[in-house]
Amino acid sequence: MNFDFETVIDRRGGDSQKWNKYAGRDVLPLWVADMDFAAPPAIVEALQRRVAHRVFGYAKPWAGLEEAFIDYLRRRYDWRVLPEWLVWLPGLVVGLNAACRAVDGDVLTATPVYPPFLFAPLLSGRKLATVPLVQRETGWEWDFARMEASVTEETRLLLLCHPHNPVGRAWRVDELARLADFCKRHDLIVCSDEIHCDLVLDAGRPHVPLSMLDTNVARRAITLMAPSKTYNVPGLACSLAIIPNEALRSRFSMVMRGIVPDVNALGLAAAGAAFSTDCDAWREELLGVLRENRDLVEASVARLDGLSMTHVEATYLAWIDARGLGVDHPARLFEEAGVGLSDGADFGTPGWLRLNFACPRKTLESALRRMASACAGRAP
Repeated sequence: MNFDFETVIDRRGGDSQKWNKYAGRDVLPLWVADMDFAAPPAIVEALQRRVAHRVFGYAKPWAGLEEAFIDYLRRRYDWRVLPEWLVWLPGLVVGLNAACRAVDGDVLTATPVYPPFLFAPLLSGRKLATVPLVQRETGWEWDFARMEASVTEETRLLLLCHPHNPVGRAWRVDELARLADFCKRHDLIVCSDEIHCDLVLDAGRPHVPLSMLDTNVARRAITLMAPSKTYNVPGLACSLAIIPNEALRSRFSMVMRGIVPDVNALGLAAAGAAFSTDCDAWREELLGVLRENRDLVEASVARLDGLSMTHVEATYLAWIDARGLGVDHPARLFEEAGVGLSDGADFGTPGWLRLNFACPRKTLESALRRMASACAGRAP
């Protein structure tokens, strides 16, 4: 079956945060992490059936939906999860904030990282320590020596991005095992953001949920997942936390009480279709498109003076080092050239840029041409 990943869908003038940021300007937005592809037909059909019902009262996950998600984890990762471990959330960022409030103590994470990792602890009244990831020729790695130096007696929570946004690493099992050992020795809870788990682009690099390593890790883990990135339904706000530890799960749920709303009816309907087998063929074709786009970005950046990047193993996000341009605000340079990128400063690393390549090929090619012109025309 062939799905349409080439048609450019006009998102200007509607409700798109991504495109409305540059309303009235000739700027191609490759910043926020939503795709410019239509959602899978099975999800659209599920939403149409739900809308046809015409009643939109308060909703809650039904037994069949939870069974579909549990079966999805079993089929995809051979992960056996119990229904009582699930906490439904109206968005993954809610889960990050709830984790910071549920665990009493300071927070540790590594940069660069998805911006909510940096502001969720502070909004929760927690102290945050950050350790830079190390860039090697083979990719980004954890700096365990600095991690050891940064953890204190008050540190209680590690925030993990797995796969990693923005550097695009799909962490190997040996890396996860070393990280798990670090958490065990320092008695840390780990909140693992695994929202990009179904977007591993490199063949032979399966995603392994952190909680699957062993029962000790599972008892100290909060795993966050959602259909939103893979199936392009972030605006429907449906995510889950998988928390095997009953006491931790109770605390996590308690801090949300009276503040966090339930998942809406359309979000649940979309999730039901996403976690079924009806979207499998669409996802496989999507991965092929993303691999081709990834390869195009990597080849293009390699030809541009002042820019460099490492290989993207997972996600649809390229993390680009723009420090070689010698400009104070590289994001502004490219915005003026007609390409809207995410500023690395928001991820804790100024001088870098994040590029979202989940868009039709013609949009990406146009954006890369504009970036090449900007690099060629910059002042020496």
